[in-house]
Amino acid sequence: MIRNIAAGVQSFTSNAFLVVGERTVLVDAGSNFDAAGRIEELAGGLDAVVLTHTHPDHVGNVEAVKDAFGVEAFGFDASQHGVDVEIEDDETVALGDDDYRALHTPGHKNDHLCFYSESAGVLFAGDLVFQNGSFGRTDLEEGDREALVRSIDRVLAAADEELREMHTGHGPSVTTNPYHDLELASQAARMY
Repeated sequence: MIRNIAAGVQSFTSNAFLVVGERTVLVDAGSNFDAAGRIEELAGGLDAVVLTHTHPDHVGNVEAVKDAFGVEAFGFDASQHGVDVEIEDDETVALGDDDYRALHTPGHKNDHLCFYSESAGVLFAGDLVFQNGSFGRTDLEEGDREALVRSIDRVLAAADEELREMHTGHGPSVTTNPYHDLELASQAARMY
């Protein structure tokens, strides 16, 4: 089961997805709300935090969550605040009951990762792409539009049209033809 524990929060935060299963994992910690309390209420515990990237809205709650459950946070670059264990490009990461392929996808931020499970038909897209072909900002430090386009294309090549769910860093998850939204983002990112 995948649940956005930041749903309804009225503050500066990202989405934060609790993936319950054999390895209960929080994908991104969000910011400015009691993430640990929501995890305790919904799952009773946590095995790890996995980060798509380390912008403040995605990691603001990470220390509180790690302290509450005695877990480590995994991300692309262990030199970044809050990241304890590095995930390498193309590494397999267990989220819930499924294995996900970690895809290094810079462009929005250098340490950005997406997580894709072909068997589950699920993509955690972070801030790479959003609903309706929107895509991550490239006007922040480490932003790079050409790298972002390459990263979107990499995710398009890795995923397939059978993709069932795309969980994004902001806004609603996409559960109706998310592959189409990826294609739209690839086209839109090239237009600017």
